[in-house]
Amino acid sequence: MRNRHVLALTLATAATSLVAVATSFPAAAATAATPRTAASKATDRCPQLSSKLTWYGDNRARLQRMIDERGTCANPGLRHGDKKPVAAFDWDNTVVKNDVTDVTIAWALRHDKILRPKSWKSTSKWMTDAAHRALTKACGTSVPAGKPLPTSTDTACADEIFEIREDGKTMSGEAAFAGTWNHRRTVPQYAWVPQIFAGHTVREVESYARKARKEALAAPVGATQTVGTHTIPGYARYYEQQRDLIRTLKKAGFDVYIVSAGSEPVAEVWAGGRSGVGIDRKHTIAIRSVLDRKGRITTWNQGCGGVPVSKGEAIPYIDGKRCWINQEIFGVKGKAAWHKQRWDRRIALGGGDADTDVTFVGDATGAHLVLNRNKSEFMCRAYDNADGRWVVNPMFIEPLPQKAGTYPCSTSAYNAPDGSRTPVLRPDGSVVPDQRDSVY
Repeated sequence: MRNRHVLALTLATAATSLVAVATSFPAAAATAATPRTAASKATDRCPQLSSKLTWYGDNRARLQRMIDERGTCANPGLRHGDKKPVAAFDWDNTVVKNDVTDVTIAWALRHDKILRPKSWKSTSKWMTDAAHRALTKACGTSVPAGKPLPTSTDTACADEIFEIREDGKTMSGEAAFAGTWNHRRTVPQYAWVPQIFAGHTVREVESYARKARKEALAAPVGATQTVGTHTIPGYARYYEQQRDLIRTLKKAGFDVYIVSAGSEPVAEVWAGGRSGVGIDRKHTIAIRSVLDRKGRITTWNQGCGGVPVSKGEAIPYIDGKRCWINQEIFGVKGKAAWHKQRWDRRIALGGGDADTDVTFVGDATGAHLVLNRNKSEFMCRAYDNADGRWVVNPMFIEPLPQKAGTYPCSTSAYNAPDGSRTPVLRPDGSVVPDQRDSVY
């Protein structure tokens, strides 16, 4: 696909160009010759967020102020080669409503696109014997290894696969993953998503993502679908406010990236082109699979911050998102990529919706945009608002009601590396007090 994959496929991309043809009527020529007003020049220099799209409170104004301060409005040199400020967004439930990875897995299960591995245990470093037995029993061994499982009709097989991906448990409630991992760098069921597509080429997975996207965008808001016996959202929508924000940032001279804990081919399909949000492959970071010599996805993932190729030790997840941003965008090498960088080597704007986004969004120097999904560690940081730059917004479609009680910031909201839950601390070591949900 491109050289950042190990043994990557070379995916041919067709270049398209839009040629504007103008007629040369005298009136048009006279109009073109008219000097541009100061106001029109200022508009070009200071791209504006749409006033027709609804944001919570003064959030639009706060984001606009950041764009003006960091973009071409205050820094016209950005149009002439100056170093661009960077904006980075999570994808699922941040730029789009609902999880496009789940949408793609659901489509694959409904269309018999998961290939049976030789051994389910080999798909993940952390898979338990219980999960291996459950998958083997549910999916059987009559289908030859490497051939499609009949998950469209085999409800038990589809259920086990989806339950393990969704909750990290078997249908009987046993743990699907066990062992030791850094809980701020990975989570096994996230790493398992590209691993269950092992044996397919990147192009094949992209084609599944496109078909799933077409179905999800056509389905009405609120629609559901059934996978095995699971009922899950059956629709997805691009948030128009986020489309507009990304478009405005790019016009204002920002480099805009997607940083997702999903499978990279899926994220690229949704992010790219006019039908997405215009973010190309180069600017899309997600879980990167190692490919075999025939260009097929393997159960191995690329690493970050000095962590080598592994079965998911260092994916874009919590602190892992910081690592991938530092490594891929700012060129920070080795273990240093795990650490917060100096001001000029950090993103200006970060946007997310969940605890998996808390570190990289917190690293932003201009604005920390949070879509409220009641995720404790993230909302503790957002409501504490230590630097006054946290911008909290309800989800633009089907926002959640106000959370009852408070977020347990002072006791158990922090996701510790060993998997325990501890207090959320400020940089000076003080404890963030419990926070009440106020933006919903």
